[in-house]
This record gives sequence, C-alpha cells and structure tokens, in this order.
Amino acid sequence: MSERMYTRRTDEQEKEKPESDESVACPECGGHVVTDTEHGETLCEDCGLVVSEDSVDRGPEWRAFDAREKDQKSRVGAPTTNTMHDKGLSTNIDWRNKDAYGNSLGSRQRQKMQRLRKWNERFRTRDSKERNLKQALGEIDRMASALGLPKNVRETASVIYRRALSEDLLPGRSIEGVATACVYAAARMAGVPRSLDEIADVSRIEKSEVARTYRYVVRELKLEVKPADPEQYVPRFASSLGLSEEAEHRARQLLKNAKEKGVHSGKSPVGLAAAAVYAAALLTNEKTTQAAVSEVADISEVTIRNRYHELLEAEDGIGVA
Repeated sequence: MSERMYTRRTDEQEKEKPESDESVACPECGGHVVTDTEHGETLCEDCGLVVSEDSVDRGPEWRAFDAREKDQKSRVGAPTTNTMHDKGLSTNIDWRNKDAYGNSLGSRQRQKMQRLRKWNERFRTRDSKERNLKQALGEIDRMASALGLPKNVRETASVIYRRALSEDLLPGRSIEGVATACVYAAARMAGVPRSLDEIADVSRIEKSEVARTYRYVVRELKLEVKPADPEQYVPRFASSLGLSEEAEHRARQLLKNAKEKGVHSGKSPVGLAAAAVYAAALLTNEKTTQAAVSEVADISEVTIRNRYHELLEAEDGIGVA
C-alpha cells in the first residue's frame, strides 16, 4: 500500500497538528493523520498507527519569532555581495572549457559555451550605470588583491563607489581614479592602511590624481576617515623584515612616546613607522639596514634617517647615534 506524505514544513507547522496533514487519511481506520515534528513521525490521531517514521525535516535549522527575523535568517543560494555589480544574483559561466567531471569539452560544445558567455555578459549589464559599476568593481577587486587587503575592505570600497555613483560624483573623473580613491579610503577606515605610493603602484593612474580624487570623494560623501596611525604600519613592516615581537613592541613604544611629545605632527605616518622599526631593530640588536627598511616601506632612506634621529631625541635617556 502506497503512503502519501507531505514533508513540506512552514512556520505554522511547528504546531502538533499542521494543516497540511488534514488531507492525509490513516490506511487502517481512515482517521485523521498528524505529524509529530519532535519525533519525526506521522501517526493516526484515532488509532495511534505510526504511518511513517524517521521523516526528513526539510525546514530551516533556525527559528524565527517575527517576520523581520525570518527575513534576516532566510538563505536562498549564495549570499549577496556588494563587490559585484549585480550583488552576485546573476549566473556566472566559468571561462574554462571543462565539464563537471573536469573533462575537456568538444569543439561544438566549446562554441556553444562561448556563445552563451557572450550573451550572458550582454544580459548582465542593462545600462551604462551597470557597465560603469562592473568595470569599477573589477578594478577594486584587482587592486585589493594586489595589496593583500581583506574581504571587508573590498566590501567597504564597493559600497563607497556605489554611493559615489548614485550621487553623480563621477562626471569629469575617471572610473579608475574614483575606484582607487575608494580602495584607499576603505583601507584607512578598516585600520589596515596602505600608503599612497603603494596604492599608486597598483593603480592605472598617477599618484597626484589619486590624492586629488580621494580628497574629493571624502569631502563630498562626508566620510569619517581618521588620520593614519603610524603604529598600524608597524606589524606589516616588521613581518616583512623578519623582526621579532620584541622589536615590534619596541617600535610601538617609540611611536607612542613620539606622539606624546608631539613629534609626529605634520610627519608622514609611513616614514615615522619605518624609522621606528629601524630604530627598534638597532635597540634590540637585530640586523637590518636602512636600505631594507626603505624597500619594504617604499620610503626614501633620507626620510628614514631624519625620522630616526627625531624619534631617538624624543625618547628619554637615549642620545642620537
């Protein structure tokens, strides 16, 4: 005898007698059948016959107590992301001509997939704004990857660019310029700053245009970007130079003392951080050179020497070597 089961479950089915079981009859006595969600059984309410057991709960593993919480917890497909112009809701066709088993496609199938990719790309962007956004977000992802920035920085940079696009800040400025400025601002806001020289090295535009566009975007969007703290650069420089935790801690102490004495005012945070790392390496008897620090920090050796002497002068009880 075939059994009819309804495994679909909604929030109303949390009750002991779900409405979907009203149309199911007991195969023995014809009585009303109910679902016991706690034990995973379907049983007759009249005679107690267990019609089926070990049923699969196809509902969500979470509980929601209001409509808002339900909408927040509901998951369908991959999560949306601001790093894609369509927020990841469209279909992506892989560029590799291989099937699900890793086998290469035949010539006819390759032609078919190439045609599908072409039309898919045409349909994904409906107007000029979407094409602009797609190009800019691709640039943001490329630069963030080259700079080793985490995912949250890419998301923030994408949100900033979307705001700039919606408020019509792009006319008269290049897409690459605004995208680069968004990456620079997002990195500083997230506490993982990169110097303007590092940003310009991975960008397709000049350093002066990056700086000019950055100031414009921050001013027009009223972004709260704090001045870069030299201490935020220390871990990256120390790690690249292979210095110990003791040297890194000493560099932080030098910078904190410099800030208390006001030595940092008007100075480049990158230059101060590089000089602090170099001074800390010497104070902890670890081998490094100004040339090595200069290469890692992308700052001139003259700047390192000048800041190095200022940091040591500010440090109590230490003379200038």
